[in-house]
Amino acid sequence: MKPFPWAEAMGFGFGVLRLAPDAFWRMTPRELAQAIHAVRGPSVRPLVRTDLDDLLARFPDAPRKGGRND
Repeated sequence: MKPFPWAEAMGFGFGVLRLAPDAFWRMTPRELAQAIHAVRGPSVRPLVRTDLDDLLARFPDAPRKGGRND
């Protein structure tokens, strides 16, 4: 299990949301996550290797007719 990213959470709470320390520390992690989501939008999960392999199989890099691949 990864530890909670306190430095990033505090940086966002104090720096972006401009919360006072008492307001930040009263927030639950779920409330903070919703605030982050409201400001940054939905998070996009990174592409995993199996998804990349699937895309490569479906859309292989092949030279175009005429020999150029641009």
